[in-house]
Amino acid sequence: MNIFETQYQETRRLLEYENFPALTKRIIDLTLDTEDIGFYRETVALLDCLDIKPTEIREKFDAILTKLYDFLSKKEIREKQKLLEVNQLVKTYAHSHFSLGPVSAELYEGEIVGLVGENGNGKTTLLRSLCGELEATSGKIEYHFDYEDAYDLRTKLIYIPQRTKDWRGSLLANLQFTAASYDIFGEENELLTQLVIARMGLREYRRLNWSGLSSGYKMRFELARMLLRKPKLLLIDEPLANLDILAQQTVLDDFVDIAKSPFRPLGIVLSSQQLYEVEKTSDKVIFLKKGQQKNHRVEEEQTSKLIIEFECNAPQEQLQSALSVIGLEKLQLSGGTFIAIFPDTVTQDDFLRIFLENRLTLVYFRNISNSTRRFFL
Repeated sequence: MNIFETQYQETRRLLEYENFPALTKRIIDLTLDTEDIGFYRETVALLDCLDIKPTEIREKFDAILTKLYDFLSKKEIREKQKLLEVNQLVKTYAHSHFSLGPVSAELYEGEIVGLVGENGNGKTTLLRSLCGELEATSGKIEYHFDYEDAYDLRTKLIYIPQRTKDWRGSLLANLQFTAASYDIFGEENELLTQLVIARMGLREYRRLNWSGLSSGYKMRFELARMLLRKPKLLLIDEPLANLDILAQQTVLDDFVDIAKSPFRPLGIVLSSQQLYEVEKTSDKVIFLKKGQQKNHRVEEEQTSKLIIEFECNAPQEQLQSALSVIGLEKLQLSGGTFIAIFPDTVTQDDFLRIFLENRLTLVYFRNISNSTRRFFL
């Protein structure tokens, strides 16, 4: 079963469970995959129907999903191509002690690379170097897709900074202008813009201007504008900043769906302070500490220790005594959270058993043995 068949079956299950919000996003993604104005019309009509009769929509979903499958199942899925290769990239500044690198990495279509590290450790510098805003001091950046010049490169490689510029007019008008800038006119402009607006959850906000949107919806606007430009590579700085937990997960799910399209895959590099969320979403993780690359792929640098992050109301002395029974090597307190390190002969089950036997209340725990979180210790 290829990736399209797998995604289609997942979409069918959304219909079965009547998860219409998620199903609507999937149908828009499939519609965009067709690149066919006839399907654009049908799906926009479906969106209009949802606005009017949201409870009488199941059969319409079923019908358009079947038609989309019949059309797309005949479309070729090509092999994923390498998009970006970074070899020993270094960036230094004349009047600063900070330097970035060396950093080496590669990115393929359909992949998400998470860029993590504390503030001031080079994440934004790396993103700006990758997009060409900063010139590398040494090393090499290669883009493995066709482009004619620097301007053409920036149409296929999009960098979204943490603080975006404001704009005038309505959200809808701005996105229609973006589409027109890429030679999308007339009915196709109107339909495609409506689809992208709905895909990013902006349909009810399409008449608002910049000042009427929250920071989270301004980020969604930037992502909508990105989709209209059909890039090969997206670099995005702190997209989860100022978002609540639910909104963070929604945006990350959107990244996965957009990157892993069978017919329009793209590569994404995103930086964030939300370590666990980024690790869960990313195919690879780059950790930067004082500008140095600590690791590239988490599973390639597994530790020989069991490292547990946990919260417990018991005093540190009591925890030290209880956990020493199973070979505790180190227990440290960091910001109200304990970090316990054990030899690799100790298991997570051993750790939990100690809490049960000693009747200690465990508020939270996470095995971070193979997480980049351990590099913050």
